[in-house]
Amino acid sequence: MGLLERSELYGLMKYSRVFINSLAYELAPQVVSSSDLESRLAPLYQKFRIPMGQLAALTGITERRWWPKGHRLSDGAIAAARKALNETGINVSDLGAVVYTGVCRDQHEPATACRIAAELGVSKDTAIYDISNACLGVLSGILDIANRIELGQIKAGMVVSCESARDIVDATIDHMLAEPTMQNFAQSLATLTGGSGAVAVILTDGTLDLKTTRQHQLLGASHLSAPEHHQLCQWGLQEAGHLLYREFMRTDAVTLLKEGVELAKHTWEHFLEQRDWVVEQVDKVICHQVGASNRRQVLNALNIPHEKEYPTYQTLGNMGTVSLPVTAAIAHDEGFLRVGDQVSFLGIGSGLNCMMLGIKW
Repeated sequence: MGLLERSELYGLMKYSRVFINSLAYELAPQVVSSSDLESRLAPLYQKFRIPMGQLAALTGITERRWWPKGHRLSDGAIAAARKALNETGINVSDLGAVVYTGVCRDQHEPATACRIAAELGVSKDTAIYDISNACLGVLSGILDIANRIELGQIKAGMVVSCESARDIVDATIDHMLAEPTMQNFAQSLATLTGGSGAVAVILTDGTLDLKTTRQHQLLGASHLSAPEHHQLCQWGLQEAGHLLYREFMRTDAVTLLKEGVELAKHTWEHFLEQRDWVVEQVDKVICHQVGASNRRQVLNALNIPHEKEYPTYQTLGNMGTVSLPVTAAIAHDEGFLRVGDQVSFLGIGSGLNCMMLGIKW
């Protein structure tokens, strides 16, 4: 049985009563330019005669945003959550689930969602938990809440996330200077694109009395995976001495892009077939934001005209799980996404996993 045949049996996700009523976000306050980072890498650049400006030239990212030192991740998520509650006017007691989906968390346990839910004052019977799925965390959370709503288990739920790149970028720069090799430079380049932000998504079954007119209907979703490529992008801790660990991130960016594009092609084919759409019927596309080369190769491989996609990576960088939903929120605010548009959310995450959502805006 082939990949698409198996996905037709097991990966079919269609929804009839799930709506996205809020995409609220919080951008980190500190702007960090690519030239700021390159100035810290001056000894490495000089050793290998790398011209200044290469980081922006290779990635298309001129700046990104960071939280202040010591910023608590749940604080960012709480700020975005309160914006979402205010936008919708939803009663907190109507939230049947609060799910935190960031790669970055306050601690290993308890779930970061617990502090967020406590600050929001949710009901005792609200499900509270974390989900982790690399850069697809928010999309995974949306589908998890959507399944609960479609099954009639809850009327509404909230997905929250907050990402912070400051610490891992600082650690990466230190490592690049301590071990100045071209291999280390190549494996670290993707980390330098990291940005920071927070997002909150409210989904409902459409029956609640809300003060917002936003009601984007979730139509369906497709996902495929290629876990044999799990080693291509890794972020974690490695031993640096007796009972001493340091944070690291390394990415085989070339192979990751190649295999990610291949997986995206299969997922896109399955997505269009499931929705009974042809590519021309997709009015707009919102992608996970990685950089210029990623955008160009993914859109070209899927035969999506570039003008149908809204990029934000140039000034926000790669904000992990937050990138796609924040981009969708900005695209909506700027009038790029319009009522009635048939929209696809398209995400590729390390693992590898690929996920696509169909939404009637």
